[in-house]
Amino acid sequence: MSKNNLAYDLSKYEDAEPRKAPKINLRRARPESAGSVPKLIALTVSAGLLMGMVIYCKVENAAVHTDITNMTKEVEMLASENVRMQSEIEEKTAIGSIEDYAENILGMQKLDKSQIEYLSITNGSVVDIPENEDNIFVRIKNTFYDFLEYIRG
Repeated sequence: MSKNNLAYDLSKYEDAEPRKAPKINLRRARPESAGSVPKLIALTVSAGLLMGMVIYCKVENAAVHTDITNMTKEVEMLASENVRMQSEIEEKTAIGSIEDYAENILGMQKLDKSQIEYLSITNGSVVDIPENEDNIFVRIKNTFYDFLEYIRG
């Protein structure tokens, strides 16, 4: 651009015929097909199936975690019940409670020295028990039972 103070002379353009804009024909280009219609349908169906399987797996996973949580709560409850029952058993089997039950409920008393009797055996420490004489029928029966025991092993 020049640095002068002259304005443009627009008069030379006033008589000229206006130019017609060139006609532009638009041709729509066909998009390159990514595949045929059956391929597109198959791709859409397989994508839908894949998404359905993922959602189903998530639902099953959540159900399993819920079951685990419920079973964990049940195990904790049973463990606390077990502790309670063990302490109850220990309380009932304590020596003091057994003595109290024997004295108050059963009416028993502690053994004192006047209740003790000592036995002395004069003929040694062996006791002989005489065999009683069985009749013939009892001996036959016993022999038969002994024979059956021998056969059975």
